[in-house]
Amino acid sequence: MVLADMHLKPGEPWEYCPREALGRVTKLLKDEFDMEVNAGFENEFFLLKKLEREGKEEWVPIDSTPYCSTAAFDVVSPLFHEIIAALNSMNIEVEQLHAEAGEGQFELALGHTTCTPAADNLIFTREVVKAVARKHGLLATFVPKYDLHDVGSGSHVHLSLWQNGKNIFAGSGGSNQHGMSTVGEQFMAGVLDHLPSILAFTAPVPNSYDRIQPHMWSGAYQCWGKENREAALRTASPPGIPDGLVSNFEVKSFDGCANPHLGLAAIVAAGIDGLRRHLHLPEPIDGDPADLEGKLKRLPTSLSESLEALRKDNVLHEIIGEKLLVAIKGVRKAEIDYYSKNKDAYKQLIHRY
Repeated sequence: MVLADMHLKPGEPWEYCPREALGRVTKLLKDEFDMEVNAGFENEFFLLKKLEREGKEEWVPIDSTPYCSTAAFDVVSPLFHEIIAALNSMNIEVEQLHAEAGEGQFELALGHTTCTPAADNLIFTREVVKAVARKHGLLATFVPKYDLHDVGSGSHVHLSLWQNGKNIFAGSGGSNQHGMSTVGEQFMAGVLDHLPSILAFTAPVPNSYDRIQPHMWSGAYQCWGKENREAALRTASPPGIPDGLVSNFEVKSFDGCANPHLGLAAIVAAGIDGLRRHLHLPEPIDGDPADLEGKLKRLPTSLSESLEALRKDNVLHEIIGEKLLVAIKGVRKAEIDYYSKNKDAYKQLIHRY
């Protein structure tokens, strides 16, 4: 595989190219604020096996083991040894692999790097996982809600700000009450402010909104929290980070149907707006946001709602580009129309994503 920028001719980028859009937005952040964003993705996916029932093909989970069960690796350890070896050969860092809460569900967390390589690595990782699974007679799917009665799968992304090789998202010397720097708070506040329209990029199919539900660790409300996995944005303090500080924040509402280059472009564009306007975060939510219903804004519950939020978002239009957004909105409207007329069509998404 080769991932490339699309040009109309040498030196003239095609304005609809997702990689070019991400490169353009990250360059704006670098030129205007001398900062870079590092991103690290968590990949949740289901491993399915094929059954024949009454002459019909059916794909079902390979097991029903619980969260973080070591038994989940018994049958599929040869597959994962092969996946990890393939990713290592591509210099893609795998930080963690474990069984997730769904039946036959796993999570593979990647190391962080700058935005375009991070998005590229996510594409390569999905391709490797699906190809190796296929080789072993299985189907790997990153679909947001493969089974409407089970948990969903996300591609949560962790983000941090860097300058001269140093993470400047974290606070220092009590510079911020939330454990992050002033610029870190401003960037994150921009993402929180634009989150409803960002969902048109990061949750791009109607099935995405079956996943983004309360009580499902998917971030259903427009809020943030410290290590709060029910909040749409979560600040993280992994081992090794001084007490009271945070090193990055996580966007929960990002799934395996999203183009990662476009998703990151929207997130960075929102962060740039937060820096420009010196935005501040509201108070963090410590408990389950659903317990505060009526006091917190619910994120879009459908692709139509996120598309309407994007239509009104002048900042993303300005930074990402009007022509590209016209194309994106056109595709989203076609998805809405198709899936509204074909209620069971989502079941075929496992063969696409």
